[in-house]
Amino acid sequence: MNTGTIIALIIVVALVFIGLWLWSRRREQEGIREQFGPEFERTVAEVGDRGKAVDELAARRRRVEKLDIRHLTNEEFERFSHQWREVQAHFVDDPTEAIHQADALITQLMGVRGYPMSDFEQRAADISVDHPHVVDNYRSAHQMLPSWGQRDATTEELRQAMVHYRALFDELLVHEGSQNRVA
Repeated sequence: MNTGTIIALIIVVALVFIGLWLWSRRREQEGIREQFGPEFERTVAEVGDRGKAVDELAARRRRVEKLDIRHLTNEEFERFSHQWREVQAHFVDDPTEAIHQADALITQLMGVRGYPMSDFEQRAADISVDHPHVVDNYRSAHQMLPSWGQRDATTEELRQAMVHYRALFDELLVHEGSQNRVA
């Protein structure tokens, strides 16, 4: 083979590898976008680049795959269901306190399920892997905590926070051998 043929062959092989890499990267991006749904677009907006968002979400997925996330036992399911009903009932008398209780109950439920209890942003990132359609609810509700805001939340804002917490709670409240959620 002459030098020109070898160079052409190297270029063709390089182009094939580049094409395969681009195809693989596109498939990974489509898989991540499909898995994470709205969380994908939020992450793209946050990091400013689709490739960086794919890398971030893939890293989240790898992190959560290493965790020992489990379903609740039937007893835990009943206990958390009962506690949630109490929190909801308390909302009528003291919405602000009920929101704090809902946040604490969600945090406790996540811990029992096996999610690490680091800072809020890490908890939200971990939840986004398995529950991408409700993680935004978690963020929205958490922002409504009156102790975090610069002003007191309105009753409507607190009601919305409770609705957001409920959506996440329902997603997390899964017990052994079932996909049932609290009624």
